[in-house]
Amino acid sequence: MKKRKLFALAGMLVMMACGISGCGAKGETATEVNIGYFNNVTHPQALLMKAEGSLESAYGSEIGVKWTAFNAGPAEVEALFAGDIDIGYIGPVPAVSANVKSMGDVQILSGATKGGAVLVKKQGSTISSVADLAGKTVAIPQLGNTQHLSLLHLLAENHLQPVTDGGDVNVSAVANADVANMMERGDIEAALVPEPWGATLESQGAELLLDYNQIYLEGQYDVAVVVVRKDFQEANPELVQKFLEQHEAATKKINEDKENCLKTINTELKNATGKSLGDDIIAKAFERIVVNTELNKESIQGFAEISKEQKFIQKLPDDSLYAK
Repeated sequence: MKKRKLFALAGMLVMMACGISGCGAKGETATEVNIGYFNNVTHPQALLMKAEGSLESAYGSEIGVKWTAFNAGPAEVEALFAGDIDIGYIGPVPAVSANVKSMGDVQILSGATKGGAVLVKKQGSTISSVADLAGKTVAIPQLGNTQHLSLLHLLAENHLQPVTDGGDVNVSAVANADVANMMERGDIEAALVPEPWGATLESQGAELLLDYNQIYLEGQYDVAVVVVRKDFQEANPELVQKFLEQHEAATKKINEDKENCLKTINTELKNATGKSLGDDIIAKAFERIVVNTELNKESIQGFAEISKEQKFIQKLPDDSLYAK
């Protein structure tokens, strides 16, 4: 009798352990794939795939696809942690942070885009180089994001530091839509912004200080990557592979038929947000965006090191950063 009780207790403990660690997940096939993305031109594959329904066609009627748009990396990371998102388009900096904080449960699956950001200055400003940013206020979209870390790298290269580190460059997080008004009021002198905001600000009078290929690694740094939950990939390798095939196909299509793809992407933006970009704005933005699935691990390692220096993460990622 005691043996039976012990066996029963052992069985319960195994079941509890499996519930906590996800045992048995490999034997379960998902019936829906949840994909996170931003309604932003730096996530063009997601916008094109969603607009054309290419992923849904590839999966067939038995697998559903749910697209969820996010406005910022931290919200998407939380959704990944909660299991609400299986695959996500996101910046490399939150991708690194998610990997470290999840102890390897969120991994980088593919590249998506590179470059796609510029440093602009107020019209008529006497600033002529990064060195001239000393004593000035520079806007970035969000503390700890890709543009913020790119700016910190630029400052360090020019022997400058932000005020928070004892330097004299005031780095301020400003919503992209508010940059033009703040420049006009004189609250900020420069801004490092992603596209299409660089092209938009230029159309409103801001002047280019550094083009996309002068920001970091000649513009060949990842600005958007694709991440996947490790347990989802292990349980559904075929679904992840089909996603990658469609991601690659969308990348190829954008590069080979850019004009028509931009029209589709712009229509998708209007359907999702109620606003489309001017044809000249989206065309100029894509002159600065490299649509490429190959990862630049040097850039990602660089962002990881700056993230650790700035205490956004407590340690550098290990080999679990990249999906196998």
